[in-house]
This record gives sequence, C-alpha cells and structure tokens, in this order.
Amino acid sequence: MDVISLSALDLGIAAMFVCVLSLLSLLLSLGLEWKILIFSCRMTVQLLLIGVVLRFLFADSSLVMVALMSMIMLLAAGREVLARQNIRLKGVAGYVIGTGAMFISSFSVSFLALVVIIGVEPWYTPQYAIPLLGMLLGNTMTGVSLALDRMTDQFHKERFVVEQRLLLGQTWQEASSDIRRDSMRTGMVPIINSMAAAGLVSLPGMMTGQILGGTPPIEAVKYQILIMFLIASGTGFGVISAIWMAGYRLFDKRHRLCLEYLTSYNR
Repeated sequence: MDVISLSALDLGIAAMFVCVLSLLSLLLSLGLEWKILIFSCRMTVQLLLIGVVLRFLFADSSLVMVALMSMIMLLAAGREVLARQNIRLKGVAGYVIGTGAMFISSFSVSFLALVVIIGVEPWYTPQYAIPLLGMLLGNTMTGVSLALDRMTDQFHKERFVVEQRLLLGQTWQEASSDIRRDSMRTGMVPIINSMAAAGLVSLPGMMTGQILGGTPPIEAVKYQILIMFLIASGTGFGVISAIWMAGYRLFDKRHRLCLEYLTSYNR
C-alpha cells in the first residue's frame, strides 16, 4: 500500500484547528494564544528544515555528519531543559547538568540498542540512529526538565526544613532524600503514564507512522515495544543522573545548602 501524500492545503486545514485553539485561548483569557501560534510556526519550520537535513544525511551516511547532527540535537535539548525551569541553577551549571544527564542516558542507550539489539551495519546508519536518538532525547528532555524544575522549586520552598535537618547532624543526602525522591518520581511519571496507556488508550507515534507507511501491524508493534523500553530506561537514567548532579551542586563539601546558586526565571 502506497503512502498517501499530503498537500499544502491538507496541512493548512490542520493548521486551522490550531488557529481556533489560539482564538479560544484569547477569548478565555488563558494568555497562551501567542505561544500557540509562535511555537506552531517554529515547529513547522524546524520539521521542514530537519526533513531537508535528513534527506542529505540519508544520502551520505557519514559518521562525522551523524555525530554533528546528534550533538546539535543534544545541545538544543539542553537549552530546552533550562528554559522550562521556573527556578534554576545559576550560570552554566544548570545547562551542563541537564545536557550531561541526557548525554549519559540517551546516547548510551541508543548506542547499545543500535549495536546489540537492532544490529544495523554500520551502527551509525542515519535512518536508524537519528530517529532513535531523537525519540530518546525528546522524552528524556521532558523527564529531566520536570525533575529539575520540581527539585529546585522544592528546595526553595522547603529550605528551612532541609537546613534544620542539616543542623541535627544529617548529611546532605539524608536531609534532601525526600525532595530528591519526589523529583525523580515527577520526572518519570510521563513515561510511566505513556506505557500504561500504550495500545489501550493511545497508539504511539512511531507505531502509527509505520502502519501508515505500510509496515505490517505486528512488526510495527514489536518496534514500538522496543522503543518504549528504551525510552523508559533512558528517561529514568537521565532523571536520576540529573537529580544527583544537581544535589551535589546545591550543597558544599561541608553539607551546607547553597541557595545562592539558584535564580528565578519568568517563563
């Protein structure tokens, strides 16, 4: 079965729904109308550009070009993690922590999946490497940003409780254990909900795309199960890494809470 091509008119009709949503936001005084329109336009431009870039990458399967594309994706994801936090770490620390956590989790899981599970030759084949890394980075980015935002907000609100525990002789790990656990749970909730609803409530995007492209449903389901396992593990590893690194940043060697490393940011 051939894939049905979409025209500019088809996409324009779909865009009208977004315009209606923006109008409703204006009428209901939600204050989201400009964000809806601007980010919709931004998303369209970004996807069109990535389509052109991927066509070039697929024609020239170079490890250097795939690595360059991967690093651009990682750096952009790190910027989005930082931008989504209401209270964040000052300086480059917040950016480095978010980016480092995603690099540790997403890149390692993607590499192992390409080499050990999928077994594609060469392992950096862009048709496999870029989409897989993109899905892992996108979901890990959401988890890490939610976890860090929750953590910094809780430290700011409950700083006196943490400091009292420190005065009673607890280490920074003990004094902040509740906040860190809560932050980790917050970061993992989206992917846990996605796994709970997959197949019963929703058909995940990759599986839907493969089916629309003519892939047999069972084969599409197997790939989707693989992707969900990889996303869950990548998100979990990224969230845990980010929270641990942020914890070390917020406390000094004498186990004192250093809130001067936090700064507020109005989104």
